[in-house]
Amino acid sequence: MLQGTGSDVGKSLAVAGLCRALMRRGYSVRPFKPQNMSNNAAVTPGGGEIGRAQALQARACGIAPTVHMNPVLLKPQSDIGAQLVVLGEVRGNYSARDFQPFKQSLMPGILESFETLKAEADFVIVEGAGSAAEINLRKNDIANMGFALAADVPVVLVADIDRGGVIASLVGTWTLLPEDERALLKGFIVNKFRGDISLFDDGVTIIAKKTGLKSLGVLPHLPAARRLPDEDAMALENREHAASEQGVKIAVPRLAHIANFDDFDPLLAEPGVELVMVPRGQPLPGDAALVILPGSKTTIADMEDFRAQGWDIDLKAHVRRGGQVLGICAGYQMLGRCIIDSGGIEGAPGETAGLGLLQIETRLGGDKTLAEVEGTASGGLGRVHGYEMHMGQSSGADTVRPFLELGDEDGGAVSEDGCVMGCYLHGLFSADNFRTAFLARLGGSGSGLAYEKDVEAALDELADAMESHLDLDGLAALAR
Repeated sequence: MLQGTGSDVGKSLAVAGLCRALMRRGYSVRPFKPQNMSNNAAVTPGGGEIGRAQALQARACGIAPTVHMNPVLLKPQSDIGAQLVVLGEVRGNYSARDFQPFKQSLMPGILESFETLKAEADFVIVEGAGSAAEINLRKNDIANMGFALAADVPVVLVADIDRGGVIASLVGTWTLLPEDERALLKGFIVNKFRGDISLFDDGVTIIAKKTGLKSLGVLPHLPAARRLPDEDAMALENREHAASEQGVKIAVPRLAHIANFDDFDPLLAEPGVELVMVPRGQPLPGDAALVILPGSKTTIADMEDFRAQGWDIDLKAHVRRGGQVLGICAGYQMLGRCIIDSGGIEGAPGETAGLGLLQIETRLGGDKTLAEVEGTASGGLGRVHGYEMHMGQSSGADTVRPFLELGDEDGGAVSEDGCVMGCYLHGLFSADNFRTAFLARLGGSGSGLAYEKDVEAALDELADAMESHLDLDGLAALAR
């Protein structure tokens, strides 16, 4: 089990790299995260919902993801509450205070999922969540040492040297843990080192002496990591890309509860695209060719906040100048006339006016749509594939011009002048031909990037780094 000294230290990508490295050695490998908290989610082939990071890790293993790889998923809906997903299905909404005593009731199911994966594989690589030393939350912990003790799993600590204080974070974590939990600690990995790794030899020696833990290696800062999906919104601070030459500017307002933002990774990978993630409090850029409204975990709340930021004024000015707009999932719903939540799906029952750029209305409710989908984009833009993950249905006059042809699925809508588009399909920009044709319509050009092949190459580069810089034989020998 890889546990971190904090959030965003690189646990997810380290697990993915280890999964790919061990798979290439001929082993059957499975990823596992007992509890995840992220609005970046993925759909499994069976129609369940898990964290995007575990789907990527499954891909690194060369297998399809299953709900057992992430049996408990929390999707934040506010600063104090989240939607609970258990084994891929929504169980309800909980405040942070109410969820704490409830967590332990989930442990038996978590252990069952873990046993399921153990029966399938030579190795299961477990990922913790946040910090191993959150001792204020230890009583009901199911994500870190609480799980490790229950499942008797050896633990390796991962720390990020790029953010500073790596010696203190590792030694401090070890110091804060009680003896029974320290007994599970077998080693440590220092991640994201820039420059000559040998310059940290003394640091490694100090950590080993202070803790008695074995160094399993120092990983360099890996450029390949930027080509892979991030687990949560913490990483969005650096998710911008400026075109190397004169290219197409695309703006994405960073909604307060933005979800599934890996939709934009293929655009980030395009050298001819300048992707700007616009923070709250900043105007939408006036020179963007396209504004994309992303997914959200709380559509109505983010619609109201969109107005509070003044983005509704910016967006309408963008349309008047002839700019194009694309809404994906919640972003599609926001483009309509109104969003109605009479059943209180997202909170208190109510409704709010949309932006009125598409002649549709959305009613939240019914079963959650979770499905892998493929089809064809209108206007000769080519084949698309991805997944739908949403509550509610949209209907109205503009749906007679669907943006996508998806068989029986909701194909979205296009405005009468063709400048405003919306759909429920996540992941559509990963289709190379569609992305190239769509950028051409904006006046740009594709680079010939084969996005899915690039993801595979990035995973291989991670695995190469694991082989070169970590003691993989020592890690494998630690497994129960």
